[in-house]
Parts: sequence; structure tokens; C-alpha cells
Amino acid sequence: MTRFRGLAMAVLTFAMFMDLMDVTIVNVALPAIREDLGSTPSQLEWIVSGYVLAFAGVLITSGRLGDRYGRQRVFIAGIAGFTLASLTASLAQNGETLVASRVAQGLFAGLMVPQVLASVQALYKPRERAAIFAVIGVITAMAAVIGPVLGGWLVTNNPIGGGWRSIFFINIPIGIVIVIAALVLVPNSKADRPSPLDPLGVLLAVGGILLIVYPLVEGRQLGWPIWSYLLMALSPVVLALFVLNERRHGADSAMMPLRLFTNRGFTGGLTIQFLFQGSINSFFLILALYVQTGLGFTAIVSGALTLPFSIGATLAAGVAAALVARLGRILPAIGGTLMAVGTAWTIYVFNSTGADYSAWDTVIPMAIAGIGLTVMVVPLLDIALATVHAADSGAASGVLGTFQQVGGALGIAVTGVLFFGGAGRYTQSELLHALTIAAWVPIIGYALAALCSALLPGISEVKAHLETVVDEEEEPVTA
Repeated sequence: MTRFRGLAMAVLTFAMFMDLMDVTIVNVALPAIREDLGSTPSQLEWIVSGYVLAFAGVLITSGRLGDRYGRQRVFIAGIAGFTLASLTASLAQNGETLVASRVAQGLFAGLMVPQVLASVQALYKPRERAAIFAVIGVITAMAAVIGPVLGGWLVTNNPIGGGWRSIFFINIPIGIVIVIAALVLVPNSKADRPSPLDPLGVLLAVGGILLIVYPLVEGRQLGWPIWSYLLMALSPVVLALFVLNERRHGADSAMMPLRLFTNRGFTGGLTIQFLFQGSINSFFLILALYVQTGLGFTAIVSGALTLPFSIGATLAAGVAAALVARLGRILPAIGGTLMAVGTAWTIYVFNSTGADYSAWDTVIPMAIAGIGLTVMVVPLLDIALATVHAADSGAASGVLGTFQQVGGALGIAVTGVLFFGGAGRYTQSELLHALTIAAWVPIIGYALAALCSALLPGISEVKAHLETVVDEEEEPVTA
């Protein structure tokens, strides 16, 4: 099973790279999509938030499917479905079809990605996993760098035809190659005692989130009808039913073990993940819309605008990892502060320069925000899990990932209400005003994330956790 594990992980991580790139690549194409398909503001929001919400909805369940039926099988189903959904997205003739394709992409990506992390656990001993997770971290950073630039180049230069459609079309040949490689190289590992599936729990959790996200996205455009308020009022009721369902299942079979939420350190990490993802997703959405629609930038220039952010994040990765054992929860506090400062500085520059803005004007504040991203996110998982029992670490990681994606969808919904509500006739001055108002959501989100770092475990607990991981010896799981 472990003979070709290096090649197997290469296939798995490349698929994760494609998924992560698809999250960032679409932002720079939104103005072109709006112009070509006549998409409404709510459809533009769903193109982004529909993906991450669908991804979040199946994340934990797909991990259990892999444990039960084999990670290779579920991974191949995910990548094949993702490829097919990319095809339908590239052929979409209206906003509704594109939104549906993006939701399908998110669902199948949610099947695929958990199998990558689970396969690391199956193929490598604990002391070997740090290097693999470091590689995955680098790939994540690369996707953040390459996605906007590649998307901008494809939309602006149109090398393969189709304009914005090419950002989805390129997934098709890549997806076919990954499916073939996975059939040959990726082992179909399973868990000895897989956790039971919980379809009702998934339905209640996704339904509760949709009941607040849907009216936020659609309500403003429709003049806030009474049903939008009723749906939002129903959301906490459905989420309460989800909690009752989890209690009924018991601690060991629940989709989200409720005992995790009694751990202050884990809850702090969960809140930071939620706030961070909601902030970063929403900011880059409104940034791309402003610089292309308001300032007339091409898609490739819009993508290049984010390069200082991505480069700053990449350069800080090694430093952040090395400081975890020394600074502990101080790192996320510094990271959140840097992101809040960098974002606020960027908005200040936009207001100071107005229509004369150049991408060079925000190199420094964007780089500062990028450094803050890595300083916050790289150590967060180790710190948040420092006081979580080893038996719950897998479930805890899944819950963190789910809350991260839900935060992204909710952040886009709230920011979209403010941005499109102030966009008016889409003139440069009106869009700048809308950007300035909406940017307070990510700025406040980052600041709150920094404050929540006080809830994380202390430095002694973090050190003990890291030493346990290093010292632990465990044979890889057999197929």
C-alpha cells in the first residue's frame, strides 16, 4: 500500500490544488460573467458562495464515506463529478445554469478534498506527516498565487477561446488525467471502524445555514419581502434541531461531537476560522468587482493586484511554522491584526487615489495583509487542537473545515448586501463608496479573529501537544 505513496500523494495533492485554485480563479472572471450572461448581483454572489456552502455541507460526511467505502473510490467519484460540473459551467448560457454548476462543483470538491487529508493519515506515520502537511500548505499558497493571475490571463488574453469559460474548461483535461492516475496509483484505504453516516444531520445543518444565507443574498434585490425575514427567523430553529439530533446520536457517532464545543481552546480556533474565511472571501470578491467595473482594469491586472498578498503569505510560511512553539496563540493575534491593518490601509489608498489608482499603490498594505494571513492560519490548527483528545482530532479537523467554509459563504452574503446596496449605477465613485462600506465586514472580522486568539490554549499546552505528535509512533493503517 505504501510502495507508491509518494506518487499517490502527488495525484491527491494536485487535485486539491485544482480545487483551491478554482476558488480563487473565479473572482477575477465575475465582471466578464456579469457582462456576458447579464448575471444579477445575487447570481454573482451565488457563483462564489454556492461553491463554498456546498463544499461545507458534505465535508464531514464525505470523510465518513471514504472511511466506509474506500478513499480512492470516493476521491475518484469527487474528481469525476467535479470535472463534469466544470464542463457544464463552461457551457452555461445563463446565470442560473452557472450557479447550479458551481454548486455541483462544490459538492464534488467536498467529496474529494477530505480523502486527501485522510490518506495522509493512512499512508504516513505521525512523525512523517509534518513534511506532507507542509507540502500541502505550500500548494495552498501556490493556488492562492496562481489562481487569480491564471484566471486573469485566460480571461484577458483568451488563448483557448471562450473568454471567462476557459477558467472552467481547463479543469476537464486535468480532471481526466487525475482520474486515470488515481485508478492506478491511489490505494483504496478504509477505516477499521468507520463512523455511521448521518443524512438527517447533514440536511438540518445545511438547511439551517441556507435559511440565513439565501434571504441575505436574494432579499436585497427583491426589496426585502416578508418571507426573507421569516426564513432568517427559522434558521436558529433548524440549527437547534440539528443540535438535538447530534445529542440523540451520542458522542461517538454524532456528525459534530458536541463535547468539542465545551473545549474553550477549540471553540476559539473554530471562531477564528469562521471569521477569517468570511473576511477573506468577501474582500477579494468586492475588490475584483471594484477594480474591473469601477476602474476599468483588465482581468489580468486585477489578478496581478493580489500578487503582493500571495507572495507575502508564501514568504511568511516558514517563519510562522518555526515560531509556533515559542509564541503560540500570540501568532494568530498578530496575524489578525496585520490583516485588519493591511485591509484598512488598502481601502484608504483606494479612497486617496480615486480614479488615479495604480496597482503599485497597494503593494505594501497587500503584502502586510498576506503576511498576516500566514501568521494567523499556519499555526492555528496545531494550537486549536492542543487540548483536544487524540480520539477526537479527526472529527475536530472536520468541524474546523466545515465552519471555515460556512464562514466564507456567510461573509459573502453579508458583504454583498452592503456592496451591491451601495453600488448604485456602478459608476466609479458609487462603487468606491460601496467598497468602502462593505470593507468594514472583513476589517472587523479580522480584528475579532485577533481578539478571539485569547481563547486559544496557552503556550505550555501547545508545546506539550507538539511534543506528543513528534514522539508518537504509529504504523500506517492497512487497506
